[in-house]
Amino acid sequence: MAQNSRPSETENTPTTGRNSSLTRRNYVRSIAAVATAATTLGVAGTATGQTDYELIEAENQTITIGSGETWENKLIDMTTGQDIIVTAHGEDWTVRNVGFAGENTSGTGSATFGISDSGGSSTIENVYLGDGSDERNGSSSGHGQTAFWVDPDHAGHIDFQNVNIQGFADNAIYASAPGNAGGGTIHIDRCFAANCYVSHFRLATAGSKVTNSSVYINEEGYQGRGIWAWAPGTIEVDNCQLEMNGQNVAIDAGANGNPTEVVVTDTDYDEQAGVGENDGSTVQLGDDVGTDPSAFIPDGTPTSAEEAAAGDAN
Repeated sequence: MAQNSRPSETENTPTTGRNSSLTRRNYVRSIAAVATAATTLGVAGTATGQTDYELIEAENQTITIGSGETWENKLIDMTTGQDIIVTAHGEDWTVRNVGFAGENTSGTGSATFGISDSGGSSTIENVYLGDGSDERNGSSSGHGQTAFWVDPDHAGHIDFQNVNIQGFADNAIYASAPGNAGGGTIHIDRCFAANCYVSHFRLATAGSKVTNSSVYINEEGYQGRGIWAWAPGTIEVDNCQLEMNGQNVAIDAGANGNPTEVVVTDTDYDEQAGVGENDGSTVQLGDDVGTDPSAFIPDGTPTSAEEAAAGDAN
């Protein structure tokens, strides 16, 4: 769809107490558990918790959300081998309690979500995209499937809360396009992204921030940047854990000859992956920034598609 088109690339130790009680062993178990999600979809309209959800089979359809609308409690069956695109534009819309079960296998190299807010404040919360995309959408050079694409015309504000994204080939949250266009802001809070390529959280506009979130890389391939800040910035990073295991760059600032600024507080990043300051950019590391990261899945963030659809993580 046109609204989802994207420019080329050139445009067993506990975690820290301040983040979560989740141990590394439990974390690995939670990642492995998502592989069984596709075989435990349940019956449409029912859930393991108190909230009902609707089962939707992916069949190359587009779902459109407009101003003031709420789209919630959906379990998307991706095991059909087909695609599904969700577009949300306008003002003050909400996407809540949505889980995608199974890999995206369509090979379209598009975006699962194409979103913008034209002047209000919209919300994406409790969404699971942890099963990623298969090899047809996951080349090591990127340019495959994106989880969330923020349109250049985005002029309002979008909050991402408790979103779990793993295994996407072309950015987890690709939100840099409004930087020199619509100028809208993004706040990524209590979110988790792992094993994506190009970047995990990609922002550009002043007032945009990543807080209380984690990036984790533990697999070969898809070694995307942890946080990529484009112009004009300034981008804020607070209370995050960027466990890159030496892959790519933990915090990368600047692109396409344009500088930006990143202000980092109360965060740990992988020193081997390091910090990149390109095109005259600066990354300001506060006194409370360390180099011993321990990735965590924030409390309230779903670890399976069914959990997201039912709202059980809330």
